[in-house]
Amino acid sequence: MNRTLHGLVLAGGNSERMQSDKALLNYHGQPQLQWAYDLIDKLCDHTYISVRSDQHDEIRDALPRIEDTVDNLGPGAGLLAAAAMAPDAAWLAIACDLPFITPQTINNLIDERDPSSMATAYRSANDRLPEPLCTIWEPTGLAYLREMVDQGIVCPRKILIRGDTHLLNPISASALENINTPAGHADAMGILGPR
Repeated sequence: MNRTLHGLVLAGGNSERMQSDKALLNYHGQPQLQWAYDLIDKLCDHTYISVRSDQHDEIRDALPRIEDTVDNLGPGAGLLAAAAMAPDAAWLAIACDLPFITPQTINNLIDERDPSSMATAYRSANDRLPEPLCTIWEPTGLAYLREMVDQGIVCPRKILIRGDTHLLNPISASALENINTPAGHADAMGILGPR
């Protein structure tokens, strides 16, 4: 069984609701994209950032990148591009807009990984459905994602619900809370404190 685990930080969104680039926000004394990359890089064989081909800035251009090959698929585009680059690897994918995620959350996901399932994911603390933005996708899961996208189903959460996903209970209610709005950013900064 191939145990290769690559890391992927999903940073290809338009940040429309935030009105500024979520990947470049500073929650921990550095741009969030760099912080997220560093968080998983030490736990993976190789780590990359997922971006659109037109996304260039000092941070994105300094990190190993995988560019989307399909437009308008959201996180699915990054996952498919990663799978095309290394189809035999599993991919630990996290969104760049998770400022409360902890090393414990990532380590637990890796420790509880079930390579015989198509993916290992946490249940959302809100609705108990799979949380797609902090998930280990096995090669079989990425192949299933491709099949579903070809059938017009592009939402990674729906694909995790339909497939054979190994689900874990969250170890922190806030760890997988993604921040998408200026008000959410202000609240998060209030919780995390000045940097």
